[in-house]
Amino acid sequence: MDIIKYKYIFLTFSGVLVLASIVSIAVFGLKQGIDLAGGTLWQIKIVEKEIDNQELKGILQTKVGATDPIVTRETSSNSFLIRVKEISEQDHQKYLDVLKQELGQIEELRFESIGSSIGNELRRRAIWAFILVLTGISAYVAFAFRKVSYPVKSWKYGIITLVTLFHDAVIPVGLYAFLGWFRGAEVDTNFIVALLVIIGFSVHDTIVVFDRIREKLKLASAAKSDFNTLVNQGVNETIARSVNTSLTLIFVLVALYFFGPTALSYFILMILTGTIVGTYSSIFVASPLLTLWRR
Repeated sequence: MDIIKYKYIFLTFSGVLVLASIVSIAVFGLKQGIDLAGGTLWQIKIVEKEIDNQELKGILQTKVGATDPIVTRETSSNSFLIRVKEISEQDHQKYLDVLKQELGQIEELRFESIGSSIGNELRRRAIWAFILVLTGISAYVAFAFRKVSYPVKSWKYGIITLVTLFHDAVIPVGLYAFLGWFRGAEVDTNFIVALLVIIGFSVHDTIVVFDRIREKLKLASAAKSDFNTLVNQGVNETIARSVNTSLTLIFVLVALYFFGPTALSYFILMILTGTIVGTYSSIFVASPLLTLWRR
């Protein structure tokens, strides 16, 4: 498969996805969850009565007085996860009494409150974590490819890796912004973990492809071999490995998405999207960028 020959098609497709994701983030924004903005996470099981999300949300708003509650029903159970603004212990007991009057017996499975100051600290640490991860990845790639300086400087491998990481991260984030607007998906610690997992998977896949290209450059005479041909050969030799590795993870994630806990559905969907996009970028984005920057 001559990937380099059709590189402009692949790069244009990626550019459209990235642009659409940026527009999604700019238009819809990212809805901060309790972990980052502060609030209360409350999980209850309704024993005596069958109701759906909207019914429970209506009771919370009209009878309890909760402001903008977010209600998620757990898979195959009458258990609900409720997210509301931070409430005191006194209000907690009052809300619980009202729900018992309206719905009968209730089992309280979880009640957690996080202050806004804790949310700000988590957000600050997450930002620093991303900065350190990206800096470390760029430095490592540049160091690993220091002996292959022709025809592309080693530091360019590091920059291209960062570009592909941005590509692989911004597309799932754009999808998450869209889901946040239409389905209420929130940015929380699971979102941050998913983003770090995507970055780790993406850089691993990209380095595998770059490493094969490096081996090709070592074996070939730089003066006599065509760089584009070597890159194309290196990519083709790693396609099967990259796709097979990704498919094993994708099958697991698909199973978890359909049969796993509802509370983790957005977390799983984000990693699934990042895995697919990361596999695509390591094959069809990173190497074509390498040949373009060589000029």
